Amino acid sequence: MNHGVLKRLACTVGAAVLLSGALTACVGPLIVGGAMVGGSLLAVDRRTSGAQLDDEGIELRAANQIRSNFGTRVRVSVTSYNRQVLLTGEVPNLKDQQAVEQVVKQINNVASVVNELSVIDTPSLMDRSADALLTGRIKAMLLNAGDLQSNAFKVVTERSTTYLMGRVTQREADRATEVARATPGVQKVVRIFELISEQELNRLNTVPEGVKQQAADKPVGI
Repeated sequence: MNHGVLKRLACTVGAAVLLSGALTACVGPLIVGGAMVGGSLLAVDRRTSGAQLDDEGIELRAANQIRSNFGTRVRVSVTSYNRQVLLTGEVPNLKDQQAVEQVVKQINNVASVVNELSVIDTPSLMDRSADALLTGRIKAMLLNAGDLQSNAFKVVTERSTTYLMGRVTQREADRATEVARATPGVQKVVRIFELISEQELNRLNTVPEGVKQQAADKPVGI
């Protein structure tokens, strides 16, 4: 493994531990206007721009509604991908588990809800840090896999269970699952994919020349 790959992997894991979120652009190419510049590969989010905005709005409104309705007695993480919502975290009873789902279902643009809320005590800070580290490791492995586009996946880990989301082909879904299951510490992998054909993938990977030129003309920064 060359120095550049090692540096990218280290940065990915570190960002996940600190933010429990997505990869940061700490080295290498920068995503600008939906295209990756500074390298030969142009990577475009497989969601439409409208779906991306809807996902951001769904997550924000859901978090606000849950906080308003349930206060601090629940710990719920909301992850939306292409308007499909994943609920993870902990609630004190089954009534709250179902009530949280109903609140989220009422939010505009939500297509479906996958309720993975657990009726258990909230995990400790150490447990949550371990989950964040696992997420970072999996993202690093996806980034290092030569046959996958890591930006096509959302990765969420709760209590050592990893949830994979994205618009991917059957081949990509199976490969990403294999990568996640092989990551030390992962006890279970749950797939929440929207499957597309290889033909659709080829279409999504075809970036118009005008977009390529526009991205190349923009400055690259950190």
